[in-house]
Amino acid sequence: MTNEQGTASAFEEFVELWARLRSESERPRTVVVVEGERDRRSLRRLGWAGEIALVHRGARLGGIAQGLADGPRKVIVLTDWDSEGGQLARRLKEFLESDVPELDLEYRRRLARVLRGEVVHVEGLYGWARRTAEKLGRSIDEVTDGAELARPPTE
Repeated sequence: MTNEQGTASAFEEFVELWARLRSESERPRTVVVVEGERDRRSLRRLGWAGEIALVHRGARLGGIAQGLADGPRKVIVLTDWDSEGGQLARRLKEFLESDVPELDLEYRRRLARVLRGEVVHVEGLYGWARRTAEKLGRSIDEVTDGAELARPPTE
């Protein structure tokens, strides 16, 4: 497989996986957890319409986990793919697995596999998707459905 074929394959997998993830945002009481504000902006630019919770906002992780346990039915953990993000994901799992009906770390794992280390931080997802689409002569609208134009990049 050539490098361009590998890139095209990774982009196709990303588009498919992101479409499934975005459909999760339409389910009531579903929240995605990211580390910071730039991560939130990246997801919004990629068309995530649902609730986004931040873990780096000055509160203790236990308090954030308690707030999540009291609210959403499904929590999707989408922390960075570096060692700190991995530790955060594990700690969130420990805090939440007995209190949240659906705790999902699978999207985080699958995105890491698709991105093959090219993106380490969630904040880089939009830029990677845009650059990869352009490199392949495709449109970022395949990922966003035009959402980055319809919604301001901040909450």
